[in-house]
Amino acid sequence: MAETDDRDFDEIDHEADDLEDAPAEPAHPRSLAGAPVVVADDIHVRYRVFGGRKSTARDMGRIRRLLNRSRAHVGAVTEVHAVRGVSFVARHGESVGLIGTNGAGKSTLLRAIAGLMPTSSGTVYVGGSTALLGVNAALVPALTGAKNVMIGGLALGLTPDEVRERFDDIVEFAGIGDFINLPMKAYSSGMAARLRFAISTAAVPDILMIDEALATGDAAFRTRSRQKIEEIRAHAGTVFLVSHSTQTIERLCDRAIWIDQGEMVMDGPSAEVVEQYRQALKKKL
Repeated sequence: MAETDDRDFDEIDHEADDLEDAPAEPAHPRSLAGAPVVVADDIHVRYRVFGGRKSTARDMGRIRRLLNRSRAHVGAVTEVHAVRGVSFVARHGESVGLIGTNGAGKSTLLRAIAGLMPTSSGTVYVGGSTALLGVNAALVPALTGAKNVMIGGLALGLTPDEVRERFDDIVEFAGIGDFINLPMKAYSSGMAARLRFAISTAAVPDILMIDEALATGDAAFRTRSRQKIEEIRAHAGTVFLVSHSTQTIERLCDRAIWIDQGEMVMDGPSAEVVEQYRQALKKKL
C-alpha cells in the first residue's frame, strides 16, 4: 500500500486555542436525515505496539532470561485498546464531527468505519460508497501529481474520461499550479494535503470521511474546503469530520460525537456536545 511520505493529517493539539474560541454559528438547518448508512455496534479496536522505552541493565538481564526460554518474542509488546465499545447510527445526509483530545481514538474510529483498520470485536455496517480524505492508499509518491489525479479518480470510481473532464477543476481547487507535473514526493505536506482533498472530493461519495483536513492550508483553501463540504451536504452525502477545532465542528456539523480514551462520552447536537467538551477542557487546566 503506497502512501505519500509527508505526514498524514497528524492530530494537532488545539485544545488550548479552542478555549478562547467564540461560539460559532451552527450548521445551516437541514431537513430530517434519512435512512441509516453507518451503524457501529459495540466497536472495539485493539492493536499491538512493538518496542518501548530504552532498556536498562536490569531490563537486559530479564530479556536474556526470556530469550533463553523462547525466541518467539523479542522486545516489549504493548496492547493498545484504542476504541472501547463505541456504538452509534449515522443517517443519510448527516454531518458528524468527532472531537476529543490527542490519543482519544478519533482517527482510529474513523479508519475502522472506513474499513481501513479491522475491529477486534463489534461490527460496522456501511451502506454506500466511502471515501477517506486523500485516497492515500491509491496515491504513489514517485508519480507526478497529474498521474495521481488519474489514479485517485479511478479509485473513487470515476471513468478515465470523467477524470480528464474534472482535471482542471481538481488542480485549480488544490492550488498547486505547475507543481502538478512534479512527483508528489517533492511536495510539501500542505501541497500534498490539498491535492488529496481535491481528488477525494472530485466524486461525491455516499460517505466522506475527513481527518483534520481543514487544519491544513491557508485561509482561502480552508474556505474552499468548507464550501466543498457544504456542497456534499447539499447532495445529502454523509460526512464524518475529525477536528480539534470546535468552531469548525459547530459550523460544519449537525451532530458531534465526543470520544475520550476510546470511549464515547457524548453524542448529540454539535453545539451542545462542543459546549460540554469546552467545559471539560477548562476543568483540566
